[in-house]
Amino acid sequence: MLSALTNYLKDFSHLLYPHNCEGCGTDVVNEDAFLCAKCLYNLPVTGFINTPENPVEKAFYGRMNVEKAGAAYYFTKDSLMQHLIFQVKYRNNKNVGIYLGNLLGYQLNETERFNDIDVLVPLPLNAKREFKRGYNQAQLICEGIAEVWPKPIVTSALERIIYTETQTHQTRTSRWENMDGVFQLKDYKQLEGKHIALVDDVTTTGATLEACGAELLKINGLKLSLLTVAYTI
Repeated sequence: MLSALTNYLKDFSHLLYPHNCEGCGTDVVNEDAFLCAKCLYNLPVTGFINTPENPVEKAFYGRMNVEKAGAAYYFTKDSLMQHLIFQVKYRNNKNVGIYLGNLLGYQLNETERFNDIDVLVPLPLNAKREFKRGYNQAQLICEGIAEVWPKPIVTSALERIIYTETQTHQTRTSRWENMDGVFQLKDYKQLEGKHIALVDDVTTTGATLEACGAELLKINGLKLSLLTVAYTI
């Protein structure tokens, strides 16, 4: 009787507050998920998390000393992954950020390649942009990772001191120019001698990750790896 009543209340609640898949719109989706099983299965996995010398790592060859790097999924125009990232960055959907972090964390759980990571560091937003958005999407992704792949998160070691306009429609050259002097170390002693994973949503040209990573590498004894949810083809 109690079980039947519970199911009835859940069904009634679903009618009032439907929970639909972000991909196809179906309502056959778990309450704590944003994608149905079919859409989740169809996300374009890169395989980079478990693969040394993958394209993300190669992108930084000769640019800075990166121990390991990887991205969980491919990012293409008008794709479901673009939609999910857009939801986090521009539609105030913080829960999707946690969910994407979970997905990345599950992949990290399935490999030993990143086992020696000590700390997760979200790529910081400028204070003005974070205030406007209400949160830092990279920090949400870190929180999602840590839910399924437990690692401490450090947000106080670095700050973004220069406000830059969105780089979505800028050329590769202008992206590099915009990153000069953007980041500055702050309370970084806790990262000395640590192997950190710098985390962001998407790897594109790598200009932002490189500028941030280069600043972090000034810390004594620090080893740097890079992790993102998606990689732009």
